[in-house]
Amino acid sequence: MDFAPYQSSPPEHSRVASPEFPASPPRPSLDAYAAAGATRSPPPLQHPQPQRAWGAIPGVYPAQVSEFDTSLGLRLDYEACLAYLALPPLGAIILLILERNSDYVRFHAWQSALLFTAALILHIILSWSSFLSWLLFLGDVALIALLTRRAYRDAEILDRFEVPVFGSIASRILDDE
Repeated sequence: MDFAPYQSSPPEHSRVASPEFPASPPRPSLDAYAAAGATRSPPPLQHPQPQRAWGAIPGVYPAQVSEFDTSLGLRLDYEACLAYLALPPLGAIILLILERNSDYVRFHAWQSALLFTAALILHIILSWSSFLSWLLFLGDVALIALLTRRAYRDAEILDRFEVPVFGSIASRILDDE
């Protein structure tokens, strides 16, 4: 190839032509598995469980560690819901003791323990008025429903729904652990 500034002929004349492709279809594969077009993926689950790792073979390779793993063996979303449904704040404290792996579940347990301990103290203070106690109880039920729904729905992307004061405290406690 000549790199001189003035060339006698354009470079298109000296290029090699592309090979022509045959008109007949390619030879069929001898591999029956590849010929069938089958994939080597596991069978689909009826309910996806992100804490299950398909790559782990017991006894041969160590199990893969995932942010969706929990200590109790329950699904992540169910365990996060338990922080609000299992007699708050007592259930949340028990969940804090038992759960060691999932920061998502521990965050919701901390938030539930802090929020409903404050609500319990407020119940004790307002116990002299039955109207205010019932109003606070209805607020507690609404909070439990909202926070349980958000914990369940946000579990697949690990998004934390923080209650204004107690959520930031729970995040700081969890970050310090």
